[in-house]
Amino acid sequence: MRIGIVCPYSLDRPGGVQLHVIDLAEALIRRGHHVSVLAPAAPDTRVPGYVRTAGRSIPVHYNGSTARLTFGLVAAARVRRWLADGDFDVVHLHEPGTPSVSVIAMWARLGPTVGTFHTSTEHSLMMRIAKPWIKPGYEELDARIAVSPSAARTVTRALRVNVTHIIPNGVDTSAFTHAKPREEWRGTPEQPTIGILGRMDEPRKGFDTFLEAIPAVRRVHPRARFLVAGRFSDRVAARAARAGVEVVGELAESEKARFMASMDVYCAPNTGGESFGIVLVEAMAAGAAVIASDLVAFRDVATDDDGEPCARFHHVGHSSGLAAQIVSLVDDAPARHALAQRGRERAGTFDWHQVAPRIEETYRDAIRLDASFYPQRAKETPA
Repeated sequence: MRIGIVCPYSLDRPGGVQLHVIDLAEALIRRGHHVSVLAPAAPDTRVPGYVRTAGRSIPVHYNGSTARLTFGLVAAARVRRWLADGDFDVVHLHEPGTPSVSVIAMWARLGPTVGTFHTSTEHSLMMRIAKPWIKPGYEELDARIAVSPSAARTVTRALRVNVTHIIPNGVDTSAFTHAKPREEWRGTPEQPTIGILGRMDEPRKGFDTFLEAIPAVRRVHPRARFLVAGRFSDRVAARAARAGVEVVGELAESEKARFMASMDVYCAPNTGGESFGIVLVEAMAAGAAVIASDLVAFRDVATDDDGEPCARFHHVGHSSGLAAQIVSLVDDAPARHALAQRGRERAGTFDWHQVAPRIEETYRDAIRLDASFYPQRAKETPA
């Protein structure tokens, strides 16, 4: 198949949707498809050869984070040129309601089109405001994917548009299952390591909850080590240092996997705005015992098909609950190892070799549906 994928968020700033789009493109290329990705990016951003950039972006604050988006006449012209050059069998739009290149492509596209919705939130102000303009476009999509049940509920609640498929984000779990711990990060029975990783400048990542849990843990395990990795400001680093947290800093993808593999306990105390929880899959695949806030999206990810939890949960924002779960797992090594094993098995269900075929079949469904409505522009359904 000739597949066009549109990412609304700029590739010069890492984020879950951007990583998913790049990983999806590479998984599809490995499976023999021709793939082109269109996304915003600053001129000096290094991108793979299959990416065409849609120009600079501007920061927009949304859903507890900052998204970098591209729109306007120049962006619209670039979208149309990319569509014309690509002659795609199917176009896959990510977050097609976001005011960026995805929504432009949704209206410019003629042919089979799939949309994937990542956002999970109780109340989406942006969706409600944009509803008159984006709902008709959503209804014209040949297939609608949500990355989790909570993301599907967000779309249905805000726009009264049904989601036709729930397909999780894919993760290259092999990079995490084969990661080797680094000795300087690795814990011991006397000094267990408890870690957190992410953009700690964003309050929704729950770093405050993590810091507030530390004194209660150290009252029971005074030699416990707490580590933080990721991208964050000097102010956040200083707060971490004052709390006795070891600041690792920003890590390459390979080192991120080793960081998670080195932790006795990995914490994800996020406070909201999560539609899936790739970080949970990564940490579970790396063999860490995971403690997460009880967000619906996190429970969806870390509960197996039999309803068995593959992580421990605490109430959102409750540092005492997080501390109690950390102490419980540090105290009980067999329980910790059993939880880590269940997590690793659960993480395998999100690997690309499981997810990519489901997305391919969704593309074929979209092509067949489009052909039934517009037989004059139908091609032979690609293999």
